[in-house]
Amino acid sequence: MKKFEELKNIVLAAEEDAKKFYEKDNQAAGTRLRKAMQQLKELAHEIRKEVQDIKNSKKGA
Repeated sequence: MKKFEELKNIVLAAEEDAKKFYEKDNQAAGTRLRKAMQQLKELAHEIRKEVQDIKNSKKGA
């Protein structure tokens, strides 16, 4: 659950940069937003793997 909370925090933190990029055409905010999206992608992948591992470990129990 800790990773899921981290994922939510990244989204919340990126919201301001998203507004700056899309509404004000701030290029630096776009760079920060892309970085945040990459972090989300990596973290989502870790969460997917963790969930699958937990599911698989309970099948054998």
